[in-house]
Amino acid sequence: MASRRRPEAAVPPVAGDAPKLGACPICGRPAVAASRPFCSPRCRDVDLHRWLTGAYAVPVVEEDGGEDGEGGEH
Repeated sequence: MASRRRPEAAVPPVAGDAPKLGACPICGRPAVAASRPFCSPRCRDVDLHRWLTGAYAVPVVEEDGGEDGEGGEH
């Protein structure tokens, strides 16, 4: 009986081939694949809470006059 060859995706990666996950952006501990880029579900939830409460925001600089406030052309 001929042996079946498993597809490439089913072969587990070699220990040295694992991608570097980096540090958790919340606490700095090493990240884990299941919660990437965080180290745990807790840190993932802390980050989500910060987004939902507006702690993370892009600063906006408003200019006086704007495009249609000067020049008189329409």
